[in-house]
Amino acid sequence: MTLVTNVYDRNCPTRTVVGVVASHWGSLVLGALLDGTLRFGELRRAVGGISEKMLAQTLQALERNGLVHREVHPVIPPHVDYTLTALGVEASVRVRGLFGWIQDSMGDISAAQQAYDEARA
Repeated sequence: MTLVTNVYDRNCPTRTVVGVVASHWGSLVLGALLDGTLRFGELRRAVGGISEKMLAQTLQALERNGLVHREVHPVIPPHVDYTLTALGVEASVRVRGLFGWIQDSMGDISAAQQAYDEARA
C-alpha cells in the first residue's frame, strides 16, 4: 500500500516524523548511532548536553517511528542496547550529510550571522 503524503500539509502524518527526525536531539541521536550500537550512558556522552529525560523521550520517539531498535539484555543491572534499524541507517546517513554540509559551510554561515547582527545593531 502506497500512502499519499505531503509534508507541507498540516494534517499529514509525515509531520510527526519530521518533528522527531529533524528535531535538535533526534538528529543528533541518529547521527551518533550511525557509528554503531550504544548503551544509554554511552549515547548520552556522545550527544553532549542532552538530559536523561530528553534522551529517553527521543529514543522512544525514534523507536516508535521504526528508526531505532532497543534490545534489553536479561541481566542485573539491566543492559539496554540501542541500534539503528535499516530505516534508521537511511535517515542517519542523510542527517550526517546535512551535518557535514553545516560543518563545511560554517565559515560562510558565521559571516552571514555576523553581517545580520551588525545590520541590526
